[in-house]
Amino acid sequence: MSDETSGTPKTTKSPKDSHYARLRRTHRDAKREASGEPQRRPRNEAIPGKAPPPGRIWLYGLHSVSEALNNPRRRLHRLLATRNALARIGIDEAALPCPFEIVEPRAIDAELGSEAVHQGLALETEPLAAKKLGDLSGASLVLVLDQVTDPHNVGAILRSATAFAADAVVTTSRHSPQESGVLAKAASGALEHVTQIEVRNLAEALTELSGQGFLTVGLDSEGPESFEASLAGEKLAIVLGAEGKGLRLKTRATVTTLARLEMPGAIHSLNVSNAAAIALYAARRHLGKG
Repeated sequence: MSDETSGTPKTTKSPKDSHYARLRRTHRDAKREASGEPQRRPRNEAIPGKAPPPGRIWLYGLHSVSEALNNPRRRLHRLLATRNALARIGIDEAALPCPFEIVEPRAIDAELGSEAVHQGLALETEPLAAKKLGDLSGASLVLVLDQVTDPHNVGAILRSATAFAADAVVTTSRHSPQESGVLAKAASGALEHVTQIEVRNLAEALTELSGQGFLTVGLDSEGPESFEASLAGEKLAIVLGAEGKGLRLKTRATVTTLARLEMPGAIHSLNVSNAAAIALYAARRHLGKG
C-alpha cells in the first residue's frame, strides 16, 4: 500500500504498537493517578488477594475444601462457592457446617488473588493444631522431614503419606512451610487425613523416636545399603532431607542408618516428594510381611 500524497510506502501499525498510542496511554495513566482513579492493570498481570483475618487461612480447590468441610477437627468460618462447584462436591446447602455465600468466580479471585486455582471454592478456616510425638501411640510408619521448605513438595508428601497409610508426618517448627492454601491444594485433601507433628529439635525427636522402638532410616544417595535391605522391625521412621541440600550433618549422625534408593538409570536423584512415595511403598510392603 502507498501513501497517495507522497508516494512513499505506508506502514500499517496496530494502535497498541504505535509510539503515539503509548504516549497517549502514559498521559491517560498520569491523569488517572493525579485524580485518584484506579489504573487499569496490564493483561496477564497477577492480581494479589486479600490477607485473611489473623489466625485464619484460605483453603481452595475441590478436594481441599470438600475434605476440610468433612473434617470435624476443623474450625470453619465461611465458605465462598459458585453454584456449580457446590454441586460438584455433593454437599447439600442445608448440611454445610459453616456460613456460606454463592458467588461468581471473580469474587473468589478478589479474595485469593488471580493466580489461585480455586475451582470455584474457597474456605476460610483456622489451621489444624499440630500434635506431639507423645501422640504416636500405636504408630508403625512415620515420615520425618528435615527442613523440606517447598509447600508443593510437602503437600505432595502428605498426599503420598495418606495413600500409604502413614501414621504421621513430622516437621520442624522452623524452616518448614506453614499450613496454607498452596500446601493444601498440593495435598489434594490429604491435609485432613494424616497426623502432623511439629518439633523444635529434629535430632532430639529422632532420639525420642528411637526410644519408642522406631528404626530411623535416613534417605541418602550415598547410603551404604539399599533402602529395602535396611528395613527391619515393625516400626519405621523414614527421614528425608531438604531439596538440594539433603539431610543435615546432625540428622545424618542421629538416624539409626543411612540408605539409598536404587536408581540404575542415568539420573541418581529424585524430587523429595517422589522419593517419599517410593520409600513409603517399600516400607509398607516390609511392614505387611510381619
